[in-house]
Amino acid sequence: MKKILTFGEILMRLSPEFGGKWIKNNSIPTFIGGAELNVAAALSKWNVPVAYCSAMPNNALAFEIKNYLLAKNIDVSPMQWTGERIGIYYLPQGADLKNEGVIYDRANSSFSDLKIGQIDWDILLKDVEWFHFSAISPALNQSIANVCLEALKVAKSKNIKISVDLNYRAKLWKYGKDPLEIMPELASYCDLIMGNLWAANKLLGISLDSEIEKNNADSFAYIQHARRTSEEIILKFKSCNYVANTFRFDFKQNGISYFTTLFQDSQLFVSPEFQKETVIDKVGSGDCFMGGLLYGFYNHSSSQEIIDFAAAAAIGKLNEVGDFTNQTIEDVKEILIQNELKV
Repeated sequence: MKKILTFGEILMRLSPEFGGKWIKNNSIPTFIGGAELNVAAALSKWNVPVAYCSAMPNNALAFEIKNYLLAKNIDVSPMQWTGERIGIYYLPQGADLKNEGVIYDRANSSFSDLKIGQIDWDILLKDVEWFHFSAISPALNQSIANVCLEALKVAKSKNIKISVDLNYRAKLWKYGKDPLEIMPELASYCDLIMGNLWAANKLLGISLDSEIEKNNADSFAYIQHARRTSEEIILKFKSCNYVANTFRFDFKQNGISYFTTLFQDSQLFVSPEFQKETVIDKVGSGDCFMGGLLYGFYNHSSSQEIIDFAAAAAIGKLNEVGDFTNQTIEDVKEILIQNELKV
């Protein structure tokens, strides 16, 4: 049976409590994750054969993480055992990955020190149907950007479908290259490009109407912009057949409004709009959406079914602590049913 392979840095997330409680209590909650691993965890939960390629040092801590992933039915045989450390990021409880609260400690990690020629992609990509990576990896350094390109070339030569999540992390692009010098070449190999209007502009140079937010745009305006953005991406990147966009806006004190789109065969498919008044943990929600897309494509679902399931999965993840989702397929479908009842 064909599988999905995800590639990216495995990370430990340390989430101290504000107010110095982590010092007083001598305790910091720790979660295993990373964008591409979060996708793999979702796919595994939904019974899709999935393998994960990253890099960890050859030590007891890494072996415990390996066993943890194996228990979740994630194939870690592609793991590269090299280097001296696992990457870490600190995210205080209640903070968001996209704001100033996140602190990265990833320099010289086992993953960030990978070089081209180190991974045998011919072997790793055997029996693979989809290859997934994100813009976070090439943001680390030129070497990893080169490794990503190396993998994409081999995957494309094997007619493997390729997806990318346009995660933009300004704090990571620090090695002297603008994203526009790196990401368009990588995106040119991709069948599925997922992100949002702003990431597509920043990473791929896709046009953005700077007035859209100033004019207090409604959902219809954003959906129309999603169509224009998707059409421009399809025109610019000849391998791309699918473009997905997410829209997440804050409302009330701790709530969000959320909807997504999928552009395929010149048609734009729009998910239901969800409103959630309380959010437990925002980390991994976008990765859960990406997992939902790949789940749908892997199972040959209709375009509307794909975008509906992916959006509902992302909303459900907001209820969960940690980077991974534990939602079942039935849990996600129930979210859709309940949302329809509210409308």
